[in-house]
Amino acid sequence: MKPKTRIQSEIVTLSKRLKSISEKQKAYAYKHCFSHIARMTSKGIVTCTDCGHSWKGENIPSSDHAECTCPHCGSKLEVMKTRQRVFKGTEYFSIITTCKGYQVIRFFIVRANRKVGYQAKYEINEIVQQWIAPNGRGEIIARLRCMSSMYYDLWNEHSCMELRSNSNHFAYDITPQCTYPHIRIMKKIRRNGFKGKFYNISPNAFFKAILSDNKMETLLKVGQIEMFRHFIRSNADINEYWAALKICIRNGYEITNASEWCDYIRLLKHFGMDIHNSKYVCPKDIVSEHDNLVKRRNDEIRQEDNERKKAQAIENERIYKEQKGKFFGISFTDGIIQVHVLSSVHDFIEEAKIMHHCVFSNSYYLKENSLILSATIEGKRIETIEVSLKTLKVVQSRGVYNKNTEYHEQIINLVNQNMGMIQKCLVA
Repeated sequence: MKPKTRIQSEIVTLSKRLKSISEKQKAYAYKHCFSHIARMTSKGIVTCTDCGHSWKGENIPSSDHAECTCPHCGSKLEVMKTRQRVFKGTEYFSIITTCKGYQVIRFFIVRANRKVGYQAKYEINEIVQQWIAPNGRGEIIARLRCMSSMYYDLWNEHSCMELRSNSNHFAYDITPQCTYPHIRIMKKIRRNGFKGKFYNISPNAFFKAILSDNKMETLLKVGQIEMFRHFIRSNADINEYWAALKICIRNGYEITNASEWCDYIRLLKHFGMDIHNSKYVCPKDIVSEHDNLVKRRNDEIRQEDNERKKAQAIENERIYKEQKGKFFGISFTDGIIQVHVLSSVHDFIEEAKIMHHCVFSNSYYLKENSLILSATIEGKRIETIEVSLKTLKVVQSRGVYNKNTEYHEQIINLVNQNMGMIQKCLVA
């Protein structure tokens, strides 16, 4: 990609002037990017996969996580009892430095090839440079990535280090296995709160946050680390919570569970509670307060859902009357049980409320080929019956909580005996 701005042109030029990785830095990467292994055979022969030296491991403990020191090269090794002879690995290594007013993070891919009886071979190759300006904006210098729908870290290591598009920047924001400990930091980054710790945040995201947003800078300086980390990782809008955060900062209230606190603040806003009041914003028991608001909100959602369904049901009243109006008025009895067709959506609502089943919530009044009847005794609902208008058979008959009553068979027999009334209306 060709540079299009003055800054891009400057970064491309400066990138070519960066020093190559030193032998000391390479040695650090080789030592700290991989576990160093001592391969132990069943006969107790131990081989250092760093230098290839072998010896009799008489004093090595038999535990699964045993360690030892190679008597030849002095490497601290993790003992592995295995027949495996070749140990390969690939990791990332980073160097943090500065160049002419820019913060630079350099990423290297490191490969280890270790074979029992031979000295280990390592390769290291630079693949990405993150350049960050004092205003927090960044540019990427990197090698080409191979096309893959599953992996982002397939690099064409023979391609040139060139300016790359920021549109897919997350593919270049690498989490290294280790970072060279001697780092160089811009004065502005130190001024904005960086004290040497990244708090499990990528250096690229960390630096950009405190350079581009003074609110993030404030969170870092006052020690609200969980909130600082949350806004970087979740990409949530800090402005939505800033008024409440200032109350927390003023009262020395440290937020230890960022996502729960943010959810809690959103609930406070929803219920119109004062997010400028430390009583609400800085709860002593946030878990309890959060759970209470969640319960209240869930109750509200259920109520809203019921009201919405009721409103929708009223709108569907016309459809129900057009489909089933010819059956309205059908009723019959055996002297004890009375059965009648539900003649309105309101009847469905009442039936569902009393019987505690889904005849309303599952919109049985819109089922074109079903007719719903209610069986009562002296006005008390006993069971709800569904009749198929295609087969003229009882599909189901349910009592309270979908349980059958002692009148179940009697109700079905009564409906079947009077199915002719339904058939007569059906063909009319």
